[in-house]
Amino acid sequence: MLSESKSGQPRKPLPFPDRPILFFGGKGGVGKTTMAAVAALDLAARGHRTLLVSTDPAHSTADVLQAELGDRPRRVEERCWAMEVDPEREADRYIEAVKERVASAAPPRLLGEVYRQIDIARVSPGALESALFDRFTRILEDEREEYDRIVFDTAPTGQTLRLLSLPELMTTWIGGLIKRRRKVGALAQMWKNVAGSEATSALENDPLLGALEERRDRFQRARRILTDPARTAFVFVVIPERLPIWETEKAVEALAKHDVPVGAIVVNQLLPGRDGGATEDPFLAARRERQAGYLARISESLGDWPVLRVDLQDSDPVGVDALRRIPVYEP
Repeated sequence: MLSESKSGQPRKPLPFPDRPILFFGGKGGVGKTTMAAVAALDLAARGHRTLLVSTDPAHSTADVLQAELGDRPRRVEERCWAMEVDPEREADRYIEAVKERVASAAPPRLLGEVYRQIDIARVSPGALESALFDRFTRILEDEREEYDRIVFDTAPTGQTLRLLSLPELMTTWIGGLIKRRRKVGALAQMWKNVAGSEATSALENDPLLGALEERRDRFQRARRILTDPARTAFVFVVIPERLPIWETEKAVEALAKHDVPVGAIVVNQLLPGRDGGATEDPFLAARRERQAGYLARISESLGDWPVLRVDLQDSDPVGVDALRRIPVYEP
């Protein structure tokens, strides 16, 4: 089902990739939050139950939609829900969960020092990304049965690339922890056997080992989803300027190394076409010529994917109605 235009005719679907999972990313300030919201509303208008998820620490999704959002889905329009994930809160939740698991496995005399080390890890580099990815994997598993489409509004490019590289890194790291945990359990069982104990195997009902294996399996499932071009696509939003284009070119190369499929490039904030008439203002003429050069570069370096265009708007596109009026078109 498509929404109707002002003329009463069904609205033509926008040319975004149609996948169960879409990521929108790009350099800060290029309009990725706006484009993610436009895509989510368009998918909802097509009849898909759609969830828009912001993982950007500097949340602006609520501002763009003019809605109150939290860390649970809230309905913002027919068939469209949105939420904002707070990385700091997720890190705190993750640390508390780790402490609970450790408390059931570590000797009481060591808990104080163990907790201190865990608190240190909370503020170490990569802690926020790890906690955020943990929530991200849970969203993929918990919400995909509820929603037909999930659209992620991600953090600026660098942080997003670190996040998407975590499945490989974390799976390898957790695999090492599992091996060591099993080795410790095997040694403990050996001493029980020497002592003649008939107690349950040290590896059975081990809460830490079980948690590690569950997390490893969840990360592996997430990686399969992220690298499946039939289910996932990453959409880069860029403006016709040198640095955003350069950063996008590098990001596309990085995603290729991790087998994350790119679905489209959205060129935002283009000057609308001239309507003829009087001679154009020299400043606008120079800007238009400069943008034409950058468009040529985008076509050359990023033309392996659909390149979509969005014209510069005459006002801030805020609210559902304004977002729905933004035209995304193919040249």
